[in-house]
Amino acid sequence: AVVSTQSTGEAEVAVVADNSNMNNLSRISGFPEIEQKRVVQIYQPAKNVMQSGTHGSHKWRIRWDTQERYENPLMGWASTGDPLSNLQLDFSSAQAAVNYCAKYGYEYEVLEPKPVSKKRKSYGQNFAWSSHARVVTK
Repeated sequence: AVVSTQSTGEAEVAVVADNSNMNNLSRISGFPEIEQKRVVQIYQPAKNVMQSGTHGSHKWRIRWDTQERYENPLMGWASTGDPLSNLQLDFSSAQAAVNYCAKYGYEYEVLEPKPVSKKRKSYGQNFAWSSHARVVTK
């Protein structure tokens, strides 16, 4: 079977040519074929805004598209019967995640991260004598 990729601007979408002959994991693992046809998103999570470090932001993650949720009539909580709604797998690179999806026959799309624009800031500008450099906080 051949996995072809199509680039659509910001997302790379993979289409499995012959999914019926691609693998027979549903017989071995008990994973239903209906769940195998769901689209998987491969993305790089954003850095935590509450921390200055970049730990965990260099990993790539996959998540399945979410299914329908409903409101639990007893407690009013949002509920789902979808076992993959809370599953996220981490990979060291985007290619490793793509290989995982190709191995198990998932259709996937790669969401490339947006480039980060960092502004140069100086602590000394808070105490600048020049009025055009100072920002009045009152």
